[in-house]
Amino acid sequence: MGSVNLNIGDGTARFKKPSLCSSSVNLLMIFSIVTTNVFALYAFTYHSTSPRHISIISEKISLILKEIESSQKKLTQMEKHVLGYESINLSNSNVANELKEFLIPHRLPLGKDSKTGITEMVASIGHSCVKSMDLLSKFMAYEVNGVCPDDWILAQKLIISGCEPLPRRRCFARTIPKVGLQRFPDSLWSVISEKIYSWSGLGCKNLACLNAKKLNKDCSGCFDITKGYETIRYLRARSKNDFLIDDVLDLGHGGIRIGFDIGGGSGTFAARMAERNVTIVTATLNLDAPFNDFIAARGVFPLHVSMDQRFPFSDNVFDLVHAANAMDVGGRSEKLEFLLFDIDRVLKGGGLFWMDNFVCENDDKKQGGLALLVEKFGYKKLKWEKSSGSDKSQVYLSAVLQKPIRL
Repeated sequence: MGSVNLNIGDGTARFKKPSLCSSSVNLLMIFSIVTTNVFALYAFTYHSTSPRHISIISEKISLILKEIESSQKKLTQMEKHVLGYESINLSNSNVANELKEFLIPHRLPLGKDSKTGITEMVASIGHSCVKSMDLLSKFMAYEVNGVCPDDWILAQKLIISGCEPLPRRRCFARTIPKVGLQRFPDSLWSVISEKIYSWSGLGCKNLACLNAKKLNKDCSGCFDITKGYETIRYLRARSKNDFLIDDVLDLGHGGIRIGFDIGGGSGTFAARMAERNVTIVTATLNLDAPFNDFIAARGVFPLHVSMDQRFPFSDNVFDLVHAANAMDVGGRSEKLEFLLFDIDRVLKGGGLFWMDNFVCENDDKKQGGLALLVEKFGYKKLKWEKSSGSDKSQVYLSAVLQKPIRL
């Protein structure tokens, strides 16, 4: 999700879900223009110059000005609805003091910055935080300079609801002793003590419990990295949709050095790439499992971020982007389109986009829509496989696509 600068004065810039469409603004504007012109035509084509008629003309002009002022106010209000913007008074009693302190603009100690021209630092939080003010105030209720509450589950609830980025806090994060970590590359496939992971707020309290569950479409037993399917994943194919990691790297002709894995489960893709001297950043949340802790313990790079946020990377930086069912946006084509555009943004020209066993509905119209969306980007299809699963209502799509070099 995007974010917005929050300026404190008589209110704080916030957003809420749009409730009106921009066409309403256009209709009101047209109506206002027509109305004011009719008044003007009536007033200024009145030929009599008697004092009484001059008074009537003055009244008509006054009505015109009031109509313009009223229309401007209505337009301003409608724009707030359309853009999802409104002002909130932070003096409300349910707003935590630390949240107010965080959002207050702080003047630069040395005055205006010569490079940026700014005179104060203004904090920002995700615009959807306005929908979760109670949770956000709870998150910001802590002892300053003390130990932070054990509330990462609360933080993740806020992120999932669109409150991203979260505000910074002035407390010390709780630490967990990381005992028994192995040296790289032995760490990639080592079983680590379960005491180094954060289990608070989770239903499972050990890896055996996690491995007995299907946590998501891409993680069934994915924490078993010594005996389970993870040990052969990307090395042996179970179906034509399972592309082998070395085959995909060959398509890059030696140019794959750094990559981005979206929703990378327990980090096995990053581990396999690390064995081949390719650095992978794995984006994941801790949904029902300590994914970030586990990935970091393997010696690869986790990134705690949702799929609703713009990726925190510069343009054209990755040689490879790998994604599976983290791209599932609940059938909302517009949201998928925004996600694909952001993937395209961070992928360099000539780079590879590996779509790995993405589950689609067995609907020709929806599959055709996805194909058209992919074709819109002008990618070259290096690999494209589609097959039905055990559930006939679903189709699995795997593809390796090469981004064109756009000038």
